[in-house]
Amino acid sequence: MRTAFSVLSSDAKRIFAAAGLRALATGMAGVLIGLYLAQLGLSAAAIGVVISAGLAGATVSVLVATLWGDRLGRRRMLLGLALLGTVGGAAAALTSGPLTLGLAAFVGMVNGMGRDRGAALVLEQAILPGTTDERGRTGAFAWYNLLIDIGHALGALLAVLPAVLQAVGGLDETSAFRWSFAFYAALHALALPLYGRLSAAAEVPRDETVHTLAPESRRILWKISALFGLDAVAGGFLGAALLSYFFFERFGVSAAAIGALFFGARIMNAASHLAAAWLAKRIGLVNTMVFTHMPSSLLLVTVAFASDFWVAALLFLLREGLVEMDVPTRQSYVMAVVRPQERTFASGVTHLVRLGGWAVAPVAAGVLMQGVALATPLVIGAGMKIAYDALLYAAFRKVKPPEES
Repeated sequence: MRTAFSVLSSDAKRIFAAAGLRALATGMAGVLIGLYLAQLGLSAAAIGVVISAGLAGATVSVLVATLWGDRLGRRRMLLGLALLGTVGGAAAALTSGPLTLGLAAFVGMVNGMGRDRGAALVLEQAILPGTTDERGRTGAFAWYNLLIDIGHALGALLAVLPAVLQAVGGLDETSAFRWSFAFYAALHALALPLYGRLSAAAEVPRDETVHTLAPESRRILWKISALFGLDAVAGGFLGAALLSYFFFERFGVSAAAIGALFFGARIMNAASHLAAAWLAKRIGLVNTMVFTHMPSSLLLVTVAFASDFWVAALLFLLREGLVEMDVPTRQSYVMAVVRPQERTFASGVTHLVRLGGWAVAPVAAGVLMQGVALATPLVIGAGMKIAYDALLYAAFRKVKPPEES
């Protein structure tokens, strides 16, 4: 893995740093946004709507990146996304009404999932394969996701920031949350100079911009996107904001305790990425995706029925040690089975269907939590993920990337 990291270009390292800053902001927002909205007096259903608005904004940005990212310029669009994240975070810190909060979340693509899944990833993942060779591709994605999940972990730990601001700065609870989201906006702003220094090698030459996919690429992309859509709807029931709300309501634990739990979860996620790259070299990308993801869903069901917080926390951490192993392998697989000039479009389409599922599901999850039972979204989401794994294996176990052929 040291070799895979050492051969990466300066562009890759700038992308790693910018993605880490964005992940830090996302990890913090994933834990705090639901608690912040509840502090402002919003109902569970309204919280779900605001979270969905943020994901809907991210979905629109992914659509733009997919269709026009290469033509507009990857560097230029990454700069624009970082600027919008800064503006949206600042607006969320300054407003109070459900409508204005929803608008701020939409414009700023505020991510209540606790995991970074926006348009910046579409562009970064299209750039990344060009920074190494085919054999180093999965390792490069593993390092990329490792650094992102370290950011998620530290961001979750920053959920203690409101409590620190109250204790040290003498702020009331609402003001402490507002200043925390001002810090979220500042993290996005720090990515601007990093993206500004990307070289011309990060761009696609204008004469290679894709207008149509090759027939084989189209067939693979639409089939795998449909499956990713199913997984995304399931994941929308299980975002960090709603899981934080579940732990808070079910067990009455503090934001600091939930933040510490999600810090541990992101550490488990981060370690799993390097393990995924190691395992993929031995059993293949598709097998790694399926045979680690399905057990994680079974563990999630046990969290829903745990008797106390510590048992639930332990089961949740075990689940988080497996659930993200399909991320670098999935990204590497999609980039491998399409042509290099199709990578932005392929990355965009697969992200788009995921964000569409994530944007729809939190509204339903909030209604189910309020009207049926607090644990209902966990059970539904886990069942849908198990179905996704089975269908993915059936459809793609014989479709090999170049290094496995």
